[in-house]
Amino acid sequence: MSDGSQQPFEPFILVPFESMAKSKRRERSRGTSTSKPKRQRKVSKIPPIVSSPLIEARDSKIHGRGVYAVAPIKKGTRIIEYLGERISHAEADRRYEEKGQDDGHTFFFIASSRTVIDAGVNGNDARFINHSCDPNCETVIEGSRVFIDAIRDIKPGEELGYDYQLTWESTDDPADLALYACRCGSKKCRGTMLDPEPVDKQKKKTKRSKRKS
Repeated sequence: MSDGSQQPFEPFILVPFESMAKSKRRERSRGTSTSKPKRQRKVSKIPPIVSSPLIEARDSKIHGRGVYAVAPIKKGTRIIEYLGERISHAEADRRYEEKGQDDGHTFFFIASSRTVIDAGVNGNDARFINHSCDPNCETVIEGSRVFIDAIRDIKPGEELGYDYQLTWESTDDPADLALYACRCGSKKCRGTMLDPEPVDKQKKKTKRSKRKS
């Protein structure tokens, strides 16, 4: 966020479908990321994963609150679900504007083209998972539910993190983009929570590929 918004400053928000400028900053939520979910699957009928004995939330050296392993977590483990009130994109925009651009305490995660999860309302510890450029977790969307899965073995005491990959456009204000500086401290840190490539450039590449095929 990460967001799930903008968290440079406390939680982050995740916005995989819109540029930061246009979403007016749905990205201010933690983690949640914008995060672009790594995988999407069919709807799961399992009950909500509200908490986990494998983790706990506490102060983080990276930013604000973080989530830490309190027991060994095996690669492939489904750790927790990103929960909160399920609202429309329009309502998410309204709530974000109501809080103001400098309020980092928003936890929005875009779960589908219709649904945004506001973890600031009835949310759980998943909203405190920080961004990492060398993540040990990833977000997985099933239907319009968002889960956090381990992508490698995680040791007790290790902070959980996933790549927010916040979306942006090449025309966004550099001053706004600078707010998304990364402080994960990993050797692979790219210095930002933003996706490596702007969404408008990605769209151009997709169009060129379609023309060639």
